[in-house]
Amino acid sequence: MHYLLIYDLCADYLERRGQFRDAHLAMAWAAVERGDIVLAGALDAPADRAMLLFHSDSPAAAEDFAKSDPYVTNGLVDRWEVRKWNTVVGANAATPVR
Repeated sequence: MHYLLIYDLCADYLERRGQFRDAHLAMAWAAVERGDIVLAGALDAPADRAMLLFHSDSPAAAEDFAKSDPYVTNGLVDRWEVRKWNTVVGANAATPVR
């Protein structure tokens, strides 16, 4: 199954992220290596949201990531939520439908 971790970023995210970025990226790449994160990144113009795509049997991996992410714990994320994403098209779709 796929789960999206959706971040609503604070207004001055770009200015503040520098001091936390290395720790955030290290955590994200570790999640990739475990097979939890498929893709992740911030939206552009404006950089007001970020999306992290998780592959797991439950939303727990995404929720646990958010709870310990330096971006969240240091206030760069105003709000976050995890949503199940029913992927049906593409080579990596969780439940392909033709």
